[in-house]
Amino acid sequence: MTSRVPVVLAGAAIAAQILYPLVHGGTRDVVTVCVVALLAATAVTHATVTRGGRWAAGLVVVTAGLGLVSEVGGTATGFPYGCYDYAVDRLGPALAGVPLVVPFAWTAGFYPVWCAASVLARGPHRRAARIALTTVGVVGWDLYLDPQMVADGQWHWCVTDAGLPGIEHIPLTNYAGWLLVAAVMAIAVDGIDRRLGTGTRHRDGVPIGVFVWTWLGSALAHTVFLLAPELRYSAVYGWCAMGILGVPLLVTLLRPRSRRPRGHDTHPHA
Repeated sequence: MTSRVPVVLAGAAIAAQILYPLVHGGTRDVVTVCVVALLAATAVTHATVTRGGRWAAGLVVVTAGLGLVSEVGGTATGFPYGCYDYAVDRLGPALAGVPLVVPFAWTAGFYPVWCAASVLARGPHRRAARIALTTVGVVGWDLYLDPQMVADGQWHWCVTDAGLPGIEHIPLTNYAGWLLVAAVMAIAVDGIDRRLGTGTRHRDGVPIGVFVWTWLGSALAHTVFLLAPELRYSAVYGWCAMGILGVPLLVTLLRPRSRRPRGHDTHPHA
């Protein structure tokens, strides 16, 4: 596999995301599935090229596997996210009421955040910092994802008045669940990274580009191109939460190379 494959897949995913606001109904559902599949494929192929097949396989097992378990448990019991249900027959085949594409959304969202956190985390507590930053970044990503998908009718919540101002229909328990699951994923992937010895410099320009695109592009889409009024609020929440990584990331990337702190385990420029 060549390094061009993740680039092509990322470009296709971005093109599909640009198409998303322009289509409706069943066509939008197809585009939604394509976006998730392309972003997940970008993550897996890039991880394979830069970190090896075993690392990439571990990423899928942790993110998609734990994602599926948490989603099945969530829809059946309400733990850890709260009471919710997916729409039927919109996102393809399902298992126990959870569309099978959904677990791969965890892979798609987690990996770019992990790579961005790897640029920022340094010092004697680098691993702990990377876990914490990854957890926060993934929850920030969901502050875009959940309002957008609920506005599109892909799932709905049983409680509709227990959330953040402007998006009260998504309960705070959802974000508590995301904090828990994302932290477990980050700890597990850190363990894989430690065991496989990939704590070297990686060419992570593709996933970091996906991270920046998601952070800034989603804010723009929610503010300008998607029509649901509540998405104006999610634009602010998502921008601020992902910006905890995004702002210092941009400062780091734009800083002259000679002035960057040493000790990064990730090379973001390729």
